[in-house]
Amino acid sequence: MSRTVHVPYVLEQDEDGVWCGEAVLRPGASAFGYGDDPESALADLKEGIAALIEESGPPQELTMTVTVNPEAA
Repeated sequence: MSRTVHVPYVLEQDEDGVWCGEAVLRPGASAFGYGDDPESALADLKEGIAALIEESGPPQELTMTVTVNPEAA
């Protein structure tokens, strides 16, 4: 069985130049990824997310459509 899971993440470069990614599936269940560039950090994060989902199951999801005020962004 296949399921699409939308996982928000944060990708930042630390003070040493290493790219770090983090995704929180639920409280207490986070995945991390690291790399020399954004692409490799994101690839590492995807592996971590896949392993976490295999271990603890996919997160519950709620899909919503919202209108964002462009002046607030």
